[in-house]
Amino acid sequence: MTDARTLAYINLYGILGSLENLCELDPKASELAKVKKPVTIGIDVTGGPSATLIFKNGHCRMEQGIENCQVLLPFGSCEKFNGLIDGTVTPLPVKGFSKIGFLLKNFTKLTDILSGYLQPADPTLLDDPTFFEISTKLMFNLITVAISQIANNDNIGMFSASNTPDGIVEMSIKGVCSSTIRVRDHHFVTIKQAPESYRAKMEFGDIHLARDLFDGKVNALACIGMGTITMSGLCSMLDNVNRILDRVGLYLA
Repeated sequence: MTDARTLAYINLYGILGSLENLCELDPKASELAKVKKPVTIGIDVTGGPSATLIFKNGHCRMEQGIENCQVLLPFGSCEKFNGLIDGTVTPLPVKGFSKIGFLLKNFTKLTDILSGYLQPADPTLLDDPTFFEISTKLMFNLITVAISQIANNDNIGMFSASNTPDGIVEMSIKGVCSSTIRVRDHHFVTIKQAPESYRAKMEFGDIHLARDLFDGKVNALACIGMGTITMSGLCSMLDNVNRILDRVGLYLA
């Protein structure tokens, strides 16, 4: 089972947070983020997360909180915000009407591009190496962010987090990308870059294996047995992270 609050955290920090990576990976997305003056869009979810997306010089960055946003999109519940992501709710800004053009055009196009990578309408798009790499990198970052949101908000995930010792876990696709999961006092934070050092590490052997795992085409335990997924460091950390990882698919299905 899943809950709406945890899903809202994943949708904000994982899904919309992927716009950071999208603007780095896709030239069309970067063009849409090029504005004469920075545009900041705040999202405030009652009973859930809040954050501001900052668009500047072809890049996107997400910050906690909404204190300095130009455009504010409030949502009365986690369920309503989740409706934005699944396309059943249309957001209504309460301030920042001078930036409505960016919101309706650029921002909407950016989220459409992101959705196209995360959920390709045509599976043959993945036959293109560039599309495949961008899509898989975005999925990897989304999954590593989702791990932390589930660890901090989902009841079952929080139980695993309560048994996880402090330290750094590195997750990586060999030669492609890495993420840091920092655990401190059983609270998880994902940083979408490689750490300088780690206490435990899980590495997928190559990008094609990672994609097959994300798509549920191969079994993780079998891959570990064959050595195509390698794990090193503190076993108890990896065990609990893997338990949380098992729940990611339920939320991203």
